[in-house]
Amino acid sequence: MQANSDSGPARDPGAIPANETPMPFEPVVLFFLLGLVAGVLRSDLKLPGALYESLSLFLLLAIGLKGGVELARHALADLAGQAAVVVAVAALIPLVAFALLRRLGRFARSDAASIAAHYGSVSVVTFAVAASYLASRGEAAEGHLVVFLVLLEFPALLIGVLLARGAGRGAPWGRLLHEALAGRSVLPLVGGLLIGWAAGPDGIAPLDRLFFDLFKGALAFFLLEMGLIAASRLGDLRRAGAFLFGFAVLVPLAAGLLGAATATFVGLSVGGAALLATLYASASYIAAPAAMRIAVPEANPALSIGAALGVTFPFNLLLGIPAYYWLAAALR
Repeated sequence: MQANSDSGPARDPGAIPANETPMPFEPVVLFFLLGLVAGVLRSDLKLPGALYESLSLFLLLAIGLKGGVELARHALADLAGQAAVVVAVAALIPLVAFALLRRLGRFARSDAASIAAHYGSVSVVTFAVAASYLASRGEAAEGHLVVFLVLLEFPALLIGVLLARGAGRGAPWGRLLHEALAGRSVLPLVGGLLIGWAAGPDGIAPLDRLFFDLFKGALAFFLLEMGLIAASRLGDLRRAGAFLFGFAVLVPLAAGLLGAATATFVGLSVGGAALLATLYASASYIAAPAAMRIAVPEANPALSIGAALGVTFPFNLLLGIPAYYWLAAALR
């Protein structure tokens, strides 16, 4: 995903100069590890709450702006077919996850539905790290993947409520839709997307230095805090048992393979396939917990957040993203 700079040709905020060798890993992941280790050691290291919220808003706006700039280069009708296939296939993930949790894991219906909704939804931060990983390797990806990121946020949440309650059993659909569409994770992302699309590459160019050049530094600080939060969830996961731990690793791998295959089917590049695989394999820990708290209050949030944030998020950052990139390249 690239945006035009006011000082030269289009460039990606995570890209490296052509005369440098790509690093074998994504350096920002080390900030996550630092936070994880600090949390395990019970360090008093932490980011101020206001800074954490500000970084969240900044990252969401920046990702949305980058996607909107790329979206301005395409006719919306050209993306409709791809988007329909991507969303339809992704709907299989929460359905399969729910069946596994109910039949093999013997989870209560509400807990199984809540966990399935988390794994059917997506993680914006995991997507951002994957984009930085691809940029560090000089691998281009279609900018309109951010549109898929937005579209994939909602269906799994609705499916999760249907699995938990059925279509007409008192689910608070109005509150749920409001939380899904106007929540702190979705509104800045969609707003940035629309602003980038309306302004186009030339209109956004004066903001390049703020939103694009500083993106990776802000992501590093954010991942430091995410490491601390992930460490705090490890106790919840240990109490949940081995099945949920295995689920939190194997389901993302299977979903990543499904995403890479879907991307290849709709004609995305290797980079685009790696990003879509990452989206399919990620699990939401911002939008989904808020929505499930409203719609399925009887579900135990420690199970879903512990699995998504305590296992799947670190796994994807350390091992999953390189694996999905390899899968995308192998399928091409």
